[in-house]
Amino acid sequence: MSNSRIAIDWDAARASNRANWEDRVPLHEKAYAISELDDPNHLTGVIRTDLAALAPFLPGGTVSGLDVCHLQCHIGTDTLSLARAGARVTGVDFSPGALASAAGLAQRLGLDATWVESDVLEARDAVDSDFDLVYTSIGTINWLPDLGRWAGQAAALLRPGGTFYIRDGHPALYAIDEHADGLQLRYPYFGNGEAQLWDDESTYDGDGKVAHSRTYQWAHPLSEIINSLIAAGLQILHLGEDKTLPWKFSPRMVEVAGGFAWPESERDLVPCTYTIVARKAGGQPPRNEFKGPLPR
Repeated sequence: MSNSRIAIDWDAARASNRANWEDRVPLHEKAYAISELDDPNHLTGVIRTDLAALAPFLPGGTVSGLDVCHLQCHIGTDTLSLARAGARVTGVDFSPGALASAAGLAQRLGLDATWVESDVLEARDAVDSDFDLVYTSIGTINWLPDLGRWAGQAAALLRPGGTFYIRDGHPALYAIDEHADGLQLRYPYFGNGEAQLWDDESTYDGDGKVAHSRTYQWAHPLSEIINSLIAAGLQILHLGEDKTLPWKFSPRMVEVAGGFAWPESERDLVPCTYTIVARKAGGQPPRNEFKGPLPR
C-alpha cells in the first residue's frame, strides 16, 4: 500500500474511485454478514448504534414512518435495516454494481426501497423526493473534495424541519499511521485541496483483491465538516465523539462491545468516530417524546 498527496481533476478521481468500489461489491457480498438479515428482526450493528444516537431527535425516538434518504449507501445492508425499522427508504450511490446488489437483497428480503444511481455531489438533481431524514454513516465524506457542495446537497434533500445525521471516522483517527507500533501521526489532519492517492489492492472487509487499486481521498478537519453544514443552513443539534469503530482500522485494535477500539491503555488518547445531528430550519420540528440519554 502506498500513499501520497496529489492535485487531480475530480472527474478523473471519481472515475478511479468508482472502479474501485465496483470491484469491492462481490468481495463485500461475501464479507458482510448478509445472511444475518434473513432474520426478519435483525438490524446491522451500524444501524443499531445510529438509531440509538438519533432517537432523542426523532418523533417518538424512531424512524418508523419517516422518509429517509441514505447517501452513499453501497450494497444497501444499512439502508434495508432502516427499512426494517419502519422507514420509507431511498438509497443513493454512484456504483451501479452496488445498487444492483442492494436491489437484489431487497427483493430477497421482501423489503421496499428506492435506489438511485448518482454521485452524492449531484444527489438533489437525481432524487425526485424530499425527506424527513438524510442519513450517512461510516466511511463516506473522505471520498469527497468539496464539503460545501456535499452539505448543500444534504440540506436541499431535507424538508423544512427535517433532520440530518452523520457518523463517520474521526479526522484525528485518519491522521494516525495504522501500521505503526503506537499512536503515531502520519497523514494530514488539515486538507489543502489536494487528494491523498492510495494504491491498495485490499478492502476494509473480507478477503480478495480489487483489480482497480488506485483511489483518491481528501482530509477534512472536524471544523470544516461542521462549518459546511452550518453554511448550508443547518442548525447543529448535537456533536458526539466515541472510542469505538465498526471496522478494524488498525491491526493493533482489539474487539470490544460495539466494534473495535485501541488497546485499553491508549483508548482515551484519540477519538475514533464523531456523530453530528443537525436540523433544517422551517416547518414544525418533529415532536420528540423520547426520554433516553443523549448519545456520546
